[in-house]
Amino acid sequence: MNENPYREDREQIQELLRLYENLQHGRTGSFIEEEAFERIINYFEEKEDLSRALEAAQIAIRQYPYSSVLIIREADILISLRRYEQALVELDRASLLDKGNIDLYILKTDIYLALDEQEKAVVLLEEAVSMFGGEERIELLFELADVYDDHEEFDKVFDCLKLILQDDPNNEEALYKICFWTDFTGRCEESIRLHQQVIDDFPYNELAWFNLAAAYQSLKLYEKAIDAYQYAVTIDEKFDYAYRNMGDAYIRIKKYREAIEVLGKVIELAKPEPVIYEAIGYCYDRLRNYAQARFFYRKASHLNQGESKLYYKIACTYFNEQKWEHCVRQLDIALKMHRLRPEYNLLMGECKLLLGLNKDAIQYFSQAVRIRPRNASGWEALIRCLFRSSYFEEALEQANTALQFTQGKSLFLFYKSAILFGLQRPSEAVVQLEKAMERSPKLLKKFIEINPSILQNHLVVDVLARFKRKRSI
Repeated sequence: MNENPYREDREQIQELLRLYENLQHGRTGSFIEEEAFERIINYFEEKEDLSRALEAAQIAIRQYPYSSVLIIREADILISLRRYEQALVELDRASLLDKGNIDLYILKTDIYLALDEQEKAVVLLEEAVSMFGGEERIELLFELADVYDDHEEFDKVFDCLKLILQDDPNNEEALYKICFWTDFTGRCEESIRLHQQVIDDFPYNELAWFNLAAAYQSLKLYEKAIDAYQYAVTIDEKFDYAYRNMGDAYIRIKKYREAIEVLGKVIELAKPEPVIYEAIGYCYDRLRNYAQARFFYRKASHLNQGESKLYYKIACTYFNEQKWEHCVRQLDIALKMHRLRPEYNLLMGECKLLLGLNKDAIQYFSQAVRIRPRNASGWEALIRCLFRSSYFEEALEQANTALQFTQGKSLFLFYKSAILFGLQRPSEAVVQLEKAMERSPKLLKKFIEINPSILQNHLVVDVLARFKRKRSI
């Protein structure tokens, strides 16, 4: 056994280069075999000396003029040198000698794409796919899929991958790629049938189970998706993407404890990611385990320190626990990062209101309204705050503005009525209340919430009684 094959290989190439140099200079006794010429060409290519590689190919072709392999090698180098028209001529010449060489079609495709002639590439590859079988057909189908991708014929990309899997159901590259294209093209039912066939023939193919699950998940068939993911992780216990997607499916059907368990497996198997910690935090949040939710939100924030949303989510957990000061501290951090997020300003306004800092609350609610004037929630919070602070004139002005920006949303008619009662303008208030009741009687509870004592007003009682009689008739 040779103990130093690298040294022997180097000595062989040096000897070939010496013979090649002799041949170049016309020295007698210099003969190089066709395969040796290929090694010389490869050597120059590896050294990124394309001009010498081309020269070697041309000398080789003069010695072996009927070698389609050498002519194709020359065309390949010409493509690297961007001499596309010359390369096409050489490839046409090679095809006369050997039409069955797959490299002819691959290289011609490269040329057509470089010349922005995708249609020619498609025609060529479609013809070639019908000529070849086995591994060569699969290679051509991958090439064709790439061309269709460049040409934005995405359904045909899916078709190519489907053909590959029908020929080779265990082809990993096709299985990986078709998962993306299934989701992209929306051909989920077709993908389900395809992968069920693969699984029937190869039941231990974890990628097929994963793709089947992903197709079910895209169709919102979460229970079926979870079952398929379970098969995938049974076959491959370290399949972290299957656990990740399974966690999402559990969250969709509100099985938060199960989601926490499988997302925990993702943390064990893969590099920590903020999105996983955030998802676990969300599950604990929904389970009202706010301390654990904060723990995972904070882990996410340590990995993604510029994400203000995580501080907002931590603030929400404190808000739910009625810890207003803690909530304010987290919102201060979030607002320093993104001052113009309406939801941050709204929550801060609510905290300030609950802390009895009404003027501060009004400022934050006003900011939320300025950021998103067509959003009713900002106007609702601002008007409610102004009303409770007894700023009735300002509240009336904002209610009128809210009606303009929200296309006359009924809620603000109820609020306008409550404000007019507060301003001691009962006849106008009754008109607005009647108008609001005509439009959206279900929103009456909002009218009562803003001022529960309003039910002691006989004018309000009369209006409500009239509407009750109308409904009973």
